[in-house]
Amino acid sequence: MKLEDFDFDLPEALIATRPARPRSAARLLVAEGAVTRDMHVHDLPDVLRPGDRLVLNDTRVIPARLNGTRTRDSAQGIVTAKVEVTLLEPQADGTWTALAKPLRKLAVGETVVFSDDLHAEVAGLADGLRLRFNLGGADFDMALNAAGAMPLPPYIAGKRPADERDTVDYQTIWAKRAGAVAAPTASLHFDEALMAALTARGVEFTFVTLHVGAGTFLPVTVDDVTTHKMHAEWGEVRANAAQEINATRAAGGRIIPVGTTALRLLETAADDDGTMRAWEGDTDIFIYPGYRFKVVDALMTNFHLPKSTLMMLVSALMGQARVREIYAHAIAAEYRFFSYGDASLLVPARNAAT
Repeated sequence: MKLEDFDFDLPEALIATRPARPRSAARLLVAEGAVTRDMHVHDLPDVLRPGDRLVLNDTRVIPARLNGTRTRDSAQGIVTAKVEVTLLEPQADGTWTALAKPLRKLAVGETVVFSDDLHAEVAGLADGLRLRFNLGGADFDMALNAAGAMPLPPYIAGKRPADERDTVDYQTIWAKRAGAVAAPTASLHFDEALMAALTARGVEFTFVTLHVGAGTFLPVTVDDVTTHKMHAEWGEVRANAAQEINATRAAGGRIIPVGTTALRLLETAADDDGTMRAWEGDTDIFIYPGYRFKVVDALMTNFHLPKSTLMMLVSALMGQARVREIYAHAIAAEYRFFSYGDASLLVPARNAAT
């Protein structure tokens, strides 16, 4: 299975840099088995069945991108340099792992100042950058919210900087548990009106948590995709969520994660027979064609990067040939791609009504 099998040509003009307004006005490509329909996200209540269960990721994106300065004595006197930091993950010792530009100009023990309230000491460089902040708990959260910016994906950040609109746009309406440095973007299409309409239709909701990491944007660099090593992300399926999913399956309803993050978490936590149990830990599950899905019946997701692990995941669900058809249709119909783009509802033939 070669990397080029998951490549396609995408016109630059189809990469979205702002979301649709209102959220549920985004377009929705519905692929049920061999049938393709062009709809909108607000049409979901007409597509889903009473008794279906949408599984939603309640992670909250932190404003992880920080601009700071470091000051150092040199032979030429006091030298101040700018440093751009993207936080990745808190560690048990109280430090944060992070990315920095330029990393080579940082030294262990020096301080990077981000605001009057927030600064960090460089605690380590040997195994990647680690920062120790001057604040913790609620004080840290408050200072980070004031100083930080939303960590937009590279394909958006390369076109424009994050701004105040992104603090709302790049967050789901049910975001609760802080820890992600990227949004579960399929969920960005939901608004209160759509949630009410889905409830009236008899669709049910379950919340799980997977803190999306920056590794979601890492490219696949091996030609044989089966040798690719996935990044790990922390997730949790709480006991009530497992019970809800099991009850829906027992009643004949479909389990439909909204986003690949929720799907990867469910497939990690499920027993081989699809039974869900409470689960917590790091998952590095890599789903590519040939994978046998245990609990997931369909998927709502955005349109993904060529040669990405997410293209491999949707190909595993729908089949490689069918995904090529879906993406060719989306490009011809000028759907908008990636994090702020349009959505698809992918229902494999075995679970389709058509």
